[in-house]
Amino acid sequence: MATIRRVRPILLSAPCGEPGSSMENILHLPGGVRTAGFVEITLSDGTVGIGEGYLAVFAPQVFRSIVELLEPILVGAESEPLGSRIRDLVTATGYWSLQGAARHVISAIEIALQDCAARSAGVPLWRFLGGASDRPLRAYASGGDSRTPQAMRAEIEQVSQLGIDVFKIRARGTRTDKVRWTQVAAAEKGVGIAIDMTQNLVVPSQTVEDVLRFVRQLGAESEAVPVFLEEVLGPDQIHRLPELRARTDIPIAGGEIVTTEAELCDRVRAGAYDIVQPDATVIGGVGPVLDVFAAAREMATEVYVHCWGAGVGVLANYHAASAGGGEVVEWPLPRFGLRAELLRGVVTVEDGLVSLGEKPGLGIELTAEIEQEFPFREDAVYSCLVDSTIAEDGWAPV
Repeated sequence: MATIRRVRPILLSAPCGEPGSSMENILHLPGGVRTAGFVEITLSDGTVGIGEGYLAVFAPQVFRSIVELLEPILVGAESEPLGSRIRDLVTATGYWSLQGAARHVISAIEIALQDCAARSAGVPLWRFLGGASDRPLRAYASGGDSRTPQAMRAEIEQVSQLGIDVFKIRARGTRTDKVRWTQVAAAEKGVGIAIDMTQNLVVPSQTVEDVLRFVRQLGAESEAVPVFLEEVLGPDQIHRLPELRARTDIPIAGGEIVTTEAELCDRVRAGAYDIVQPDATVIGGVGPVLDVFAAAREMATEVYVHCWGAGVGVLANYHAASAGGGEVVEWPLPRFGLRAELLRGVVTVEDGLVSLGEKPGLGIELTAEIEQEFPFREDAVYSCLVDSTIAEDGWAPV
């Protein structure tokens, strides 16, 4: 049995988004550069696996410090059974981070160990995890934070060129004008619009009544119905999601920031979502995402994995979806050079379908050349504290 010889945290930064026209850049990444955090695990037999944790986007030095804190627990231990390694990490971090930051780091470690195991077996991770076929996954495009119609039209053109027929945009507050304009423009390309209301961290958030008012106003202005509504209520209103579902026919989606499978499975079983969106880089790795798939099957809930990380995180979620019987996955639209480089030659999107191929493990190679091309920048930190007056001005028709 191979043992863990080395655990290496890696921080890389790269240009991301469109600083002049994307509201996400204006609000959160004014420098236009974003950081991703990885864990590289090397086994005693030379096998190398890579994982990603989403925490590094917001707190890169914290990510690195937690990896270094956990390294002594892992080095010298057998790489399998994976469950034993993860239980040790949860025990070591549970008192101070049973939910939150440490879970993102554990996610990266779990993904790296899954990658090692599948590489050692010589098969892609989805097959190693029991996936029944290599059928393609249907993609929906995620972006839509453009501030002007010109920039939004360019995004719609990207979606159309990929053959994708659903485009998720961000519409904060009461911006039905943005939704209506985009619905009309996207319909010309045969593309439907889903809406991310970005309430997942907002306290106080909008209420069920606010969401229903938004839906009514949109219905009065447009005959097109949103494909789904995402993250419509904040932490103070999450308990009202089942009520909201009972009061609208539009599918309700969410769950991307939940950091334990127990909490997200409980939400699914409580009827919170029509579409649940776990993320392997947040919730503890690939295994917990498969647990969410199992709970979703019990409740006939759809699962669309959340994929807003760099290439490793995207691949981890796609392999989980393929192994878990998923059908739809998120394709992140904004440009991110690091993500594009990691996914080059590994994932293809054609006619709206994602194909993973047969490379062992995740299929990604994090080379020395990539590390040199995208060095970590101290200033590349995503800010969650924003000027609410700017946030209100998220659409500027001209």
